[in-house]
Amino acid sequence: MGVIVAVTGASGAVIAMRLLEVLKEKRIETHLIISESGKKVIGYELGNSDEIRSLSTFHYSEDEIDAGIASSSNPVDAMVIAPCSLKTLSAVANGFCDNLITRCAENMLKLNRKLVVMPRDTPLSLAAIENMYNLKLSGAIILPPNMAYYYGPKTVDDVTDFFAGKILDALGIEHSAYRKWVKYDEASPVIRLPGD
Repeated sequence: MGVIVAVTGASGAVIAMRLLEVLKEKRIETHLIISESGKKVIGYELGNSDEIRSLSTFHYSEDEIDAGIASSSNPVDAMVIAPCSLKTLSAVANGFCDNLITRCAENMLKLNRKLVVMPRDTPLSLAAIENMYNLKLSGAIILPPNMAYYYGPKTVDDVTDFFAGKILDALGIEHSAYRKWVKYDEASPVIRLPGD
């Protein structure tokens, strides 16, 4: 399996970093693309992009439009844009393929491959909601990083693991990033612990 992970100019690059850690542990090939704005946000939130790059199998700049993954003939299975800026969301929703990120996303949509988009902004404008609607109609999985409490998070890392786990769920990849809710009957709700 091969997964493209794109980081754009919105807060939350740590989610992509945690996702890449899990994918590396599972020996899944990854192609990391960081936009110019994404590099700036990574600088604010993580210090620099060296660590996140070291977790990927391959890495690219958004202007490397001649990269192998830009071709629809490249056998990559899925793509995740996390975090996804509203600018990138708009470009993908409207077929504006002006860089490697939007080109790869277009390939996922036209080939009916999994595209997971994690828009990271709040509150949302009508334009952002309409773009998400159009992407959903095109077959993308829209996965905003919305917090949940049922699994009992204690730290920010627990929350990050939850978001990364939700992406892994969407990709159909087994993991133990967070405790999953399992309800066997009305009388006994159960939370499954990682590794259960």
